[in-house]
Amino acid sequence: MKITQVSVFIENKSGRLHEICELLGKNSLNIRALSLADTSDFGILRLIINDPDRAYSLLKSNGFTVGKTEVIAVEVPDVPGGLASVLKVLSDNNVNVEYMYAFVEKSRDFAVMIFRFDDVDGALKALENAGIKTIEGSKIYGI
Repeated sequence: MKITQVSVFIENKSGRLHEICELLGKNSLNIRALSLADTSDFGILRLIINDPDRAYSLLKSNGFTVGKTEVIAVEVPDVPGGLASVLKVLSDNNVNVEYMYAFVEKSRDFAVMIFRFDDVDGALKALENAGIKTIEGSKIYGI
């Protein structure tokens, strides 16, 4: 199941991250997971948020450079080697992981990870064929 991630390009200067989080919070938009990567000049804030379309529009209308990306939330066995077992399925099917980050919630005996793939549909097929569960957007946004 594909979910929508909102990416925000922000200047690498004091207060910019606060501006984004405050804007989202004042508009009842709840961050479910995030990743921040930076260079010396700018950062990329990747967000899983309860209403990605509204967050995208709000950020864009407030002058932020934003994008939307399809990602997948995957249940990873919460045991030593659990992530390796998921990555092996992907590797065996020639699916490249562009990046990934952890989610705030556990699902039973699984950790939840957010993945961005070079081939989202291929990744979904490989995971499904291996019996690895993905989580739909409505469930992720509502946690």
